[in-house]
Amino acid sequence: MEIAKGVAMLQLDFHGNRIHPTLLWDDETAVLIDTGFPGQMEDLRVAIQQAGVSINKLHAVILTHQDMDHIGCLPEILKLPSQRVNVYAHELDKPYIQGEMPLIKDAHMENPPKGKVDETLIDGQVLPVCGGIRVIHTPGHTLGHISLYLERSKILIAGDSMYSVDGKLGGVHAPTTIDMQAARQSLKKFTALELAAVVCYHGGLSSININEQIQALAKL
Repeated sequence: MEIAKGVAMLQLDFHGNRIHPTLLWDDETAVLIDTGFPGQMEDLRVAIQQAGVSINKLHAVILTHQDMDHIGCLPEILKLPSQRVNVYAHELDKPYIQGEMPLIKDAHMENPPKGKVDETLIDGQVLPVCGGIRVIHTPGHTLGHISLYLERSKILIAGDSMYSVDGKLGGVHAPTTIDMQAARQSLKKFTALELAAVVCYHGGLSSININEQIQALAKL
């Protein structure tokens, strides 16, 4: 579903678990934010095509964090034959994504998905593609969790820093968060943003009274 010019919220289903990677594109390139569960590569390919973008245009993947449902298709993406895809993530989650350390929440996996991180991102950094992508370090869910603010469309890609239900933001998801205090502090960073909409990886799009919802959550 295209939610702004050059911004599509994808929808993938995994045994009843609905997740929402985000696809960005302009005339030169396409950027995928998060990659789904392992085994979803074909579903991901179809979702990208349905957004009207060729997967051959994909030249960058930004990972909000290390969890399996976000890095699951990374190995297959890196094997795409037609182009090189650069991978971006925060330094604190890089060793987990690269397989140098076991995934914090899926340490039991014998062969977790992994891939080389080409560039680490820092808080406040702006990637000069697709209208400008501002990196916001939002630790809590993991230490290296990042959210992304799309400067042209004023859309926040929240990753797992928040969840939503039926268009309403639900705040931090405590059962999957390793540091609740840090996660709550991270929400306060969003109050400085002018927001038109928020995409939560779990829950999808929220676009009604977003700034008011963020302000209320940040006070909890």
